[in-house]
Amino acid sequence: MQHTKTQGVSGYLPDERPTAGKLVLFAIQQILVMFPATVMVALLTGFHVSTTIFASGFATLCFLFVTKGKIPLYYGSSFSYITAIVGITGGVGGITMGVNAPDELISQAQFGIIASGFVSILAGIIVNRFGQDKIEKFLPPTVTGSIAIIIGLSLAGSALTGALGYDAATNTTDTHSIIVALVTLISTILFSVYVKNGVWGQVPILLGMAIGYVLSFFFGMVSFEGLFDQSFVQVPHFTLPTPNMGAVWAIMPIAIATIPESTAHLFQLDIYVNNLAKKRRVTKKYNIADKLGLNLIGDGIGDIVSSLFGGPAGTNYGENISTMAITNNFSVWVLGCAGVITMLISFISPLSTLVNSVPSPVINGAGIYLFGVIGAQGIAIIINKGVDLFDSKNLAIIATILIIGLGGSFAFPNGMIPVGNTPLPAIATASIFGILLNILLSIDFKSKSPQ
Repeated sequence: MQHTKTQGVSGYLPDERPTAGKLVLFAIQQILVMFPATVMVALLTGFHVSTTIFASGFATLCFLFVTKGKIPLYYGSSFSYITAIVGITGGVGGITMGVNAPDELISQAQFGIIASGFVSILAGIIVNRFGQDKIEKFLPPTVTGSIAIIIGLSLAGSALTGALGYDAATNTTDTHSIIVALVTLISTILFSVYVKNGVWGQVPILLGMAIGYVLSFFFGMVSFEGLFDQSFVQVPHFTLPTPNMGAVWAIMPIAIATIPESTAHLFQLDIYVNNLAKKRRVTKKYNIADKLGLNLIGDGIGDIVSSLFGGPAGTNYGENISTMAITNNFSVWVLGCAGVITMLISFISPLSTLVNSVPSPVINGAGIYLFGVIGAQGIAIIINKGVDLFDSKNLAIIATILIIGLGGSFAFPNGMIPVGNTPLPAIATASIFGILLNILLSIDFKSKSPQ
């Protein structure tokens, strides 16, 4: 199925496939938007970068296979697990960014990640068994929409500091970085707003980043160091999991906290895919929001296959969802192609070096747009589901999730809220608090009048 345009509305629905050349071009765009964050997780946790890249692509293919191509999502490394994984791989002295942890510690963390994958699968089976409507009582749009908002906005700080070349030690920014980031941002926005048709209308982020990359090259910001210092083909550093109950108890519970995030992503996709179908006058209904159980099972499979090779835990990437929303390109064929190319990149050292040569101002210049779109999608969930914003219960849930999630992300290092001796991830904490508050406020405490 290759039909992409109806009465001026361009785009690809999940079951539509672009031609070969376009397929590769669109896939490269998806790789560029996921690459920085996925690599960053590897650098922060001590996992091997090439292995993490390979695991991301392979887990994406497995996810698409398990979900039978019904859910257009890309699997990338999750930030929610960083602290729990570092608790295993960091040992006593902690992790130095960019330095690989010992294999035996990575192997222990792998075992904990695999356990978290089984938690996700179990949650998916429970959803399928008892019905999604039961789950939605605990995860209403007030919760999922708010979580989507904080997922996007919590990244605002890193996007802006990276775009401006901010140096915390001197409290200064870099002029060249500001120019490159601004050109990248404006170019991406102009392409996405004014170039709607044809192949160029499908790659505004790639085009914007290309312009920023060329400009940064002339400013001397692009480094090709090490491009030809290694073998052309180099096998990623694979490790096998080692049973460790400490790793299980440290990492496994994080899977529960990521369920609201997965639900929010599904609602986002459902809204945007069916909106495109409506504009294209396609009568087929894409019931993506009803596939939470299948998504959780696929996510769990992704965690398991990723960690079997030495990759970190992952999630459905908001950056890729934003890219799909901006370009109206939800083709699972594109995501599958991106997974294959990502795996190839992990074996070809020069390609990995080239992708990694994209300067931070280019990445984060586009990121300002992408992360903002993630937040806007959360607002779309709340509006689309008809949430009454004058209702005290709804306001209480939304308000507390936003403040805990955003306050925790910006007030504390790495978005980890220190509670006693335990650092809690801000987004996961906000999610759980919102779920519990919703349950509490759903209880009818009014006593019945005597007969």
